[in-house]
Amino acid sequence: MKPLVKLLFIAACAIGALSSCSTPKDIVYFQDTYSGSATPIAQQKELILRPGDKVSIFVNSRDPQLVILFNKPYTQVRMGYRATGNANNISNASEGLLAYTIDRQGNIEFPVLGSIHAAGLTRAQLTEYIQNEIRTRNLANDAVVTVEFINLEVSILGDVNKPGRIHITRDNFTVLDAISSCGDVALSGMRTNVKVYRAENGMMHTYELDFTNAAQTFSSPAFYLQQDDIIYVEPNKMRLRSTTVNGNAMQSPSFWISIASFLASLGVIIFK
Repeated sequence: MKPLVKLLFIAACAIGALSSCSTPKDIVYFQDTYSGSATPIAQQKELILRPGDKVSIFVNSRDPQLVILFNKPYTQVRMGYRATGNANNISNASEGLLAYTIDRQGNIEFPVLGSIHAAGLTRAQLTEYIQNEIRTRNLANDAVVTVEFINLEVSILGDVNKPGRIHITRDNFTVLDAISSCGDVALSGMRTNVKVYRAENGMMHTYELDFTNAAQTFSSPAFYLQQDDIIYVEPNKMRLRSTTVNGNAMQSPSFWISIASFLASLGVIIFK
């Protein structure tokens, strides 16, 4: 009977190990932080405008008549509405601002001022340039310019709750902003190797972030996103196995209980 006892003991140990319920260690974010800890963070980097980007530009003054030409085709504007640039899509002229698309040469055509080279500038730099031009030409000495992003986006793919395109509404938009906008990484998503793909100088660069490690995440060059970045969250092994028939059967305690029961029955027959 000794072989039978040994066999049953091994089967019981296997069932116990597989059926034990423990919290996966790779689910919790920023496991290297604690109350009062300080983690270095990547240097903030404002978005650089590129050809194809769209911006809205609004010029304000105490005398609306002085800036009416700069805000064509909509002369009565209210900030806070998303710009469209297409008059056919706006039912109320007070709810839209003209969208300026940066052409292939990096320029926009702005009323009165003419061609402005916008590519390569930050939003703050473009704002300052237009504002200074209007003031120094004595077109409106108290002019205040507001530039807003319109079509800047990033893509989120993989095992997240709401994959898709996310609008970048401001500078210093982080990968965590994007992840929260898509409803967080799914429980079956891999938080230890989230990839960010970025086109730079004709090459697609890959950055890998570990959300369980705050120091690595916050210091990554991909912590602050750029327009058209692609974020990919890989599903874990269990999620991948679930795509096949009975892919996770061997991970189930009931499977091993059945195997142990079969072996026990077989042992009784053999050693009876």
